[in-house]
Amino acid sequence: MTDFIKQLDKLIEKAMKKELSKAKAPEPTIQEYKDIEDYQRKTGKRFRMLKEQKERGLTREEAFDEMFPTK
Repeated sequence: MTDFIKQLDKLIEKAMKKELSKAKAPEPTIQEYKDIEDYQRKTGKRFRMLKEQKERGLTREEAFDEMFPTK
Protein backbone atom coordinates (compact mmCIF):
# COMPACT_ATOMS: atom_id res chain seq x y z
CA MET A 1 0.00 0.00 0.00
CA THR A 2 2.84 2.43 0.74
CA ASP A 3 4.28 1.84 -2.75
CA PHE A 4 0.96 2.89 -4.23
CA ILE A 5 0.90 6.05 -2.12
CA LYS A 6 4.49 6.91 -3.09
CA GLN A 7 3.72 6.40 -6.79
CA LEU A 8 0.56 8.45 -6.48
CA ASP A 9 2.47 11.20 -4.68
CA LYS A 10 5.12 11.28 -7.45
CA LEU A 11 2.44 11.36 -10.14
CA ILE A 12 0.66 14.28 -8.46
CA GLU A 13 3.93 16.15 -7.93
CA LYS A 14 4.89 15.69 -11.59
CA ALA A 15 1.46 16.89 -12.76
CA MET A 16 1.59 19.94 -10.49
CA LYS A 17 5.10 20.89 -11.65
CA LYS A 18 4.00 20.56 -15.26
CA GLU A 19 0.89 22.68 -14.70
CA LEU A 20 2.63 25.34 -12.63
CA SER A 21 5.50 25.68 -15.08
CA LYS A 22 3.19 26.73 -17.91
CA ALA A 23 3.66 30.41 -18.63
CA LYS A 24 0.23 31.90 -18.28
CA ALA A 25 -0.13 35.58 -19.02
CA PRO A 26 -2.48 37.38 -16.65
CA GLU A 27 -5.77 38.31 -18.19
CA PRO A 28 -5.81 42.01 -18.89
CA THR A 29 -8.53 43.95 -17.18
CA ILE A 30 -10.04 46.62 -19.32
CA GLN A 31 -11.03 49.46 -17.07
CA GLU A 32 -11.43 52.96 -18.31
CA TYR A 33 -11.36 55.95 -16.03
CA LYS A 34 -12.43 59.39 -17.21
CA ASP A 35 -10.43 61.29 -14.61
CA ILE A 36 -8.91 61.01 -11.14
CA GLU A 37 -12.30 61.39 -9.44
CA ASP A 38 -13.77 58.62 -11.61
CA TYR A 39 -10.81 56.40 -10.70
CA GLN A 40 -11.40 57.02 -7.00
CA ARG A 41 -15.13 56.44 -7.29
CA LYS A 42 -14.70 53.12 -9.16
CA THR A 43 -11.76 51.70 -7.19
CA GLY A 44 -12.29 53.28 -3.80
CA LYS A 45 -8.60 54.18 -3.82
CA ARG A 46 -6.82 57.49 -4.15
CA PHE A 47 -4.76 57.83 -7.33
CA ARG A 48 -1.09 57.75 -6.43
CA MET A 49 1.72 58.93 -8.63
CA LEU A 50 4.87 56.89 -9.10
CA LYS A 51 8.06 58.18 -7.53
CA GLU A 52 9.58 58.44 -11.00
CA GLN A 53 6.67 60.59 -12.17
CA LYS A 54 7.14 62.92 -9.20
CA GLU A 55 10.84 63.23 -9.97
CA ARG A 56 10.00 64.25 -13.54
CA GLY A 57 7.80 67.01 -12.17
CA LEU A 58 4.50 65.77 -13.60
CA THR A 59 1.20 67.00 -12.23
CA ARG A 60 -1.27 64.46 -10.89
CA GLU A 61 -3.38 64.89 -14.03
CA GLU A 62 -0.38 64.34 -16.32
CA ALA A 63 0.64 61.24 -14.36
CA PHE A 64 -2.93 59.92 -14.52
CA ASP A 65 -3.10 60.48 -18.29
CA GLU A 66 0.23 58.69 -18.66
CA MET A 67 -0.99 55.64 -16.74
CA PHE A 68 -4.53 55.58 -18.11
CA PRO A 69 -4.46 57.21 -21.55
CA THR A 70 -7.84 58.22 -22.90
CA LYS A 71 -8.73 57.26 -26.42
